[in-house]
Amino acid sequence: MFSVGVYLQIAASLAVTFLSIFIWTYLTSPGPNLVSLSDPKLVRTVYNTRGDYLKSKFYDVNSAKVGHEIIYNVFSTRSNKAHAHAIRPIRKLFTLSSLLKTEPLIDATIQTLLSKIDSNFVLGENSGKTCKMDNWLPFFAWDVIGRLTFGVPMGYLDNGCDFDGSQRSGEETFFYFACVGQIPELDYFLAKNPVWRIGPPAFNGPAILCAQRVAERQKEFEIEGEAAHKDMLEDFMRINREDPGIMDDNAVVGALIVNVLAGGDTTGILLCAIIYYVLKDQSVYRKLMEELDAANLPCPVSYTSAEKLPYFDAVVKEAARMHPGVGLILERVVPAEGLTLEDGRVLSPGTIVGMNAWVIHQNKEIFGDDAASFNPERWLRGEAETEEGYQARLSMMKSHDLTFGAGKRVCMGRSVSILETYKVMSTLFLTYEADLQDVQRKSEALQNSVAEMSKTNNDHRDLLGKPPMDDPYENGSRPLTAAGKQTADWLSPAK
Repeated sequence: MFSVGVYLQIAASLAVTFLSIFIWTYLTSPGPNLVSLSDPKLVRTVYNTRGDYLKSKFYDVNSAKVGHEIIYNVFSTRSNKAHAHAIRPIRKLFTLSSLLKTEPLIDATIQTLLSKIDSNFVLGENSGKTCKMDNWLPFFAWDVIGRLTFGVPMGYLDNGCDFDGSQRSGEETFFYFACVGQIPELDYFLAKNPVWRIGPPAFNGPAILCAQRVAERQKEFEIEGEAAHKDMLEDFMRINREDPGIMDDNAVVGALIVNVLAGGDTTGILLCAIIYYVLKDQSVYRKLMEELDAANLPCPVSYTSAEKLPYFDAVVKEAARMHPGVGLILERVVPAEGLTLEDGRVLSPGTIVGMNAWVIHQNKEIFGDDAASFNPERWLRGEAETEEGYQARLSMMKSHDLTFGAGKRVCMGRSVSILETYKVMSTLFLTYEADLQDVQRKSEALQNSVAEMSKTNNDHRDLLGKPPMDDPYENGSRPLTAAGKQTADWLSPAK
């Protein structure tokens, strides 16, 4: 099956190609009434905090039909008023300060991941078996979302597979969104057909799952009264019980859908990208490990400890820049006053415009002449750079980071993704030694790379058996071996 990951990579690749061909125009027109912009100066215009550039019909496809009713969510609604109404009661739940209280839930999921890697691929009779981290990292991300949203993991780590088909359904859903979103009117003849639904599952499967969880929790509340659940479902339903006018039943389901769909896949992509780019460049890997080792951190690593590590922080930011999870134009509609471009041309009201993170993140004006290369150092202060100059450059890069969107409609769940990413990646690198085996094909390596893994000792910091610092791997291909230590393939070979 043609996967959404491949589709997005092709779309992103074409966007970069168009940029190189039409760089002098700073725009291309990939479709009727659609203009793809690449001028970084327009980021703050198109994605401003006023929200006067409304989302296009492209986002309608992200809504779900349950029964005869279409349920919009904080991502799919185009109305700023409806969006503000939807996020007002739940915004505080997605702040970093609130999410830090959930660290024990993420820690429990990390421990499960480590246990599964050990038992299935590192220790005992299973030592040396290949482990597809492009499966296990999304399993982890989805289980984290399950714990945060419903109070229990989704069960993917325990089962070691997409046992209920939800991940496949999620991938098909995003593929549907990416394709049908180009002609959104088709959605009303396909997934939202009022007579007979036609085509792929669209968002109905995840919507039904979330509606079932709400019904189960409501029944439990009616029988047992106020429950002791500490999850977002309980938070949403408490708001609903206290004031249905603020958050009605559909809004509860809509918020859950966004959590489930957006929380797993995009974070899984980032986790795989970090592994790929770090292990591809042994100088980056060694420098990262030197910083992590020197920090003497207990595992699982806390977020506050991980985010204070400057090089690790730079690695995460750079991986997100190089491989953003969405490779499509983030569409907006030009408002009544039109949009005047730098060369004097005017785009009329109603024109659909947008930017692609894969293009903006490669802009040399913003990210430097080596923007096409993975270089965590760009996020750190240079030796000859003044503090004022560094802060100005850093601010410029951050303001053009479209990993989670930008402006008024920036992704509300970005702190969830950042929190679990910092925790699990720092813990994994401290717990296992790794070596990327296949670096020839980036698109496949990001999904199906091979890495040799060996377990460190119990305090997660004894890195005996690592190759000497002056003995870099040639092309990152020499496997790690150490007397008395178990090694296993961390990621499976590309097919």
